[in-house]
Amino acid sequence: MTLKQLYQDIYQKFLEKKDTHQGYDFQHSPVGSATPPTPTFEGPVKWWTLNRPSRLQTIRKDRDQRQQDIVNLNSPPPAKR
Repeated sequence: MTLKQLYQDIYQKFLEKKDTHQGYDFQHSPVGSATPPTPTFEGPVKWWTLNRPSRLQTIRKDRDQRQQDIVNLNSPPPAKR
């Protein structure tokens, strides 16, 4: 069997169905995922604030908690006493 004949039946089916296929409509794409929750801070966030290290620590803590929740999806939840 030559390389030309290897996929000839697949290409033939494609050419027969190409005019009847609807295709994907990019204007009406389904909603696939939700946005992650944003961290909340005590006061309004300004670019010049001096508490930037504490805000970054809060963001890292929330990120690490979300990652740990994802890792623990396959393991059973701990038993409550």
